[in-house]
Amino acid sequence: MQRAQDWLNQARAELGAGHDLLPGQHWSWCCFTCQQAAEKALKAMCEHFRASQFGHNLNLLLQAVEAHTPVTDALRMACARLNRYYIPTRYPDAFDRGAPADQFFAADAHQAVADAEEIIGFATGIIGSP
Repeated sequence: MQRAQDWLNQARAELGAGHDLLPGQHWSWCCFTCQQAAEKALKAMCEHFRASQFGHNLNLLLQAVEAHTPVTDALRMACARLNRYYIPTRYPDAFDRGAPADQFFAADAHQAVADAEEIIGFATGIIGSP
């Protein structure tokens, strides 16, 4: 069964949640949510190409996508930035001291939203809208 559209719909929903987090200054959680949105968009493309992938590494997921379609350097950079948000945005022991909520700022969150939008836009161009 083809689930690419389901993965892409979930990516869009999580991006929406990331947008909702910006005004409340929940920047670490916004960054993580955007990483998750990008992961699901990349997995949607893998599903579309019938090359399902596991894992959370956006760089590796993008390589799997690139086996089927060209990707831009901008997309690579967006994945590289968001890839860094999988663990340290959630776990206090990712840093010597301080909670993740104290380690991320508005600029990080705004860039994460822009990066996730770029990846989801690329996925939508490949898969299409429902």
